[in-house]
Amino acid sequence: MDALHAVRARGITKCFGDVVALDGVDLDVTQGQIHGLVGPNGAGKTTLLGLLLGLAVADGGRLEILGRPVERALAVPDGVAGFVDGPGLYPSLTARQNLAALARLRGHDAGGAGVSEVLDQVGLTDVADDKARGFSLGMRQRLGLAAALLVRPRLLVLDEPSNGLDPAGKRHVHGSLHRLAENGTSIVVSSHRMDDVEALCSEVTLLATGRVVFSGPLGKLAAENRELDYRVRTSDPATARRLAAGTTGIRLVDDAVTRKDAEVLVVRALVPALDELVAGIVRSGVAVRELAPVISPLEAAFLALTEQREGR
Repeated sequence: MDALHAVRARGITKCFGDVVALDGVDLDVTQGQIHGLVGPNGAGKTTLLGLLLGLAVADGGRLEILGRPVERALAVPDGVAGFVDGPGLYPSLTARQNLAALARLRGHDAGGAGVSEVLDQVGLTDVADDKARGFSLGMRQRLGLAAALLVRPRLLVLDEPSNGLDPAGKRHVHGSLHRLAENGTSIVVSSHRMDDVEALCSEVTLLATGRVVFSGPLGKLAAENRELDYRVRTSDPATARRLAAGTTGIRLVDDAVTRKDAEVLVVRALVPALDELVAGIVRSGVAVRELAPVISPLEAAFLALTEQREGR
């Protein structure tokens, strides 16, 4: 494997009895990249994350992590950290004590600056001496991230890291992950929240029924060859509607949004047709006050690809 890749998987298969969890999965994660892993329930995401963390071994294919082949469980190289299905914590210990216990297990200085540093990174300094049993789901997720950061990972694997976070907590965690990536850490994030994936990830792998249905840059997934529904709010809705009706490639959509808000126009279009409409509205002296997809391009592509794979 070349030095630019933190993860390279080729033809990975994993079965549990008669259930095929992963079926010929390929995955590339470059250094310093935040790579999203998305898919419906049962797609194989958790199984793949477990392989990356060394919790299990593939039945077939080849997996290389940080330049080393992984051929048995618990054999991933140093520098890999993260959690699947939520972090494991000692509820009777404080946040600081949890991290200190983990540091001792790993042979680190439990009383050193590392514990305080990672608590600050995830925004838990103010509750560092509170017991974990009283933590909310979001706080437990942040403490799990802090535990992973103790090892200064080169590859960080996270399952739903924003689960249960309030907006301030999410902003703090997103900022921490972006800074880690800027400093060279590779990160694999599994999430059901498309807004989180879009905010964090430069590339994404989409799984459905154990197979990869897309892997690549977000921009390629949301390419300009797929129609989307867009909300258009203007200073003159009647003129905007008239122009939309006369623009090739634009279809007016009558939905709950337009029925509740007369100032909003919903159109279905490819990006070039949408650009033409917006230019025409502006030339007519009408102000465009809002332009946004009804659902994100990533979510639209996710639904289209998974439904196609599942034969809907």
